[in-house]
Amino acid sequence: MRWKNLGEHTVYENQWLRVNLADVELPNGRHLDHYLIRLRPVAAATAVNERNEVLLLWRHRFITDSWGWELAAGVVEEGEDLVEAAAREMLEETGWRPGPLRHLMTVEPSNGLTDARHHMYWSPGADYVGPPEDDFESEKREWVPLKEVPDLIAAGEVPAANMAAALLMLHRVRFG
Repeated sequence: MRWKNLGEHTVYENQWLRVNLADVELPNGRHLDHYLIRLRPVAAATAVNERNEVLLLWRHRFITDSWGWELAAGVVEEGEDLVEAAAREMLEETGWRPGPLRHLMTVEPSNGLTDARHHMYWSPGADYVGPPEDDFESEKREWVPLKEVPDLIAAGEVPAANMAAALLMLHRVRFG
């Protein structure tokens, strides 16, 4: 049941994404045109403090007109190391510099349409440096009790699937 990509060409491109049209051969030999979005990888990071609180951002996403808790995250720059990108994003968006980052998980939020990979990291500590450089990214940044994460997700307060998955994995790592 493997689909084969026999080739693709770009139909639109900008600094954030590329939209390609692929010639796909299905297992029965039939061909179809399939649009796909090529994206740069994303790196995300958070920290857990000594009180088992996780650092989160409360932000609005205009595309879905929704509010929710998220980890600091952003696009990995060309040639940038994933861990360095995650640490940079956390510092820029929260004002907290993470300690040594640990890989939590890598997810593909929409692998039927995009090739985006989101690399999620966490640190068992962080140092406050000052107000976030990118304070426009979120309304507030808070240390939220990690034990409350499953309830926040169940209540719809973590609407992004990649963030929910990472926070549930972090909860499991910390509490078993």
